[in-house]
Amino acid sequence: MKNGPIFIAGLERSGTSLIYALLASHPNIAMTRRTNLWTYFYNQYGDLSKSSNFERCLKDLMRYKRLVPVGLNAEKLKLDFLNGEMTYPRLFALIEEQYAQRLGRPRWGDKSLNTERYADEIFAAYPNARILHMQRDPRDRYASAVKRWKVSRGGAGVGSAVWLSSLKLAKRHEAKYPNQYMIICYETLAREPEKTLRQICDFIGEEYTPVMLEMKGAEQFRDEGGNSSYGQHEPGRISTRSIGRFTEVLSPRQIAFMQLTAGPKMTEFKYELDLIK
Repeated sequence: MKNGPIFIAGLERSGTSLIYALLASHPNIAMTRRTNLWTYFYNQYGDLSKSSNFERCLKDLMRYKRLVPVGLNAEKLKLDFLNGEMTYPRLFALIEEQYAQRLGRPRWGDKSLNTERYADEIFAAYPNARILHMQRDPRDRYASAVKRWKVSRGGAGVGSAVWLSSLKLAKRHEAKYPNQYMIICYETLAREPEKTLRQICDFIGEEYTPVMLEMKGAEQFRDEGGNSSYGQHEPGRISTRSIGRFTEVLSPRQIAFMQLTAGPKMTEFKYELDLIK
């Protein structure tokens, strides 16, 4: 593969599905979504060169609901795997390559939450990989989770903690892998999609094409309301309506707590702190 794989990292409700939909609409890129291969399968079955371990892993992979859309051919996967290095990263690559070949696209990518936790392993396995880390105002991110699921485990405290933890990893990886790891602000992408996409395409080594903005590579995401938790909008249009809406969902006490704990990092990204009375 001329260019390495593309991984989308970041927390839930941070715009990871939006960038997935945009990249999945590029004619050269086959994007899978929520495979969670590194989270649920990496190093979970022991040494895969041992037949029994590989067979257990393969059995679970074939019945894993997140891989159903990939349309795996188990026999081909097994044959290809046994004819090369028997490692987890290579197995994952073979899975992704099957999907890319089915779509007739030369490059693959994956959108799974919390991929930032495996950046070192990913870059060691795929030296030409690129990771795009989506990050968002923690108040809006947490409010979106509450809006989407009505409740959010752990409350505003956990909302701040997970945001700070993810951001710490993102900054660490960006410094360590400056040419391979890119932090993208959801707000910037939503407000200036073409400009931001051009920068992203330059970073991943692909030519920008306007067809990406049509999001036809992720029609379900596009047609079900796209990137806003605050009601549907015109299919194919990137909305900014969810920016700054946290005041409608969170209490003043929740906002004050998040700003107290995450405020210094928020200001690094020019997120204005609310004055709480």
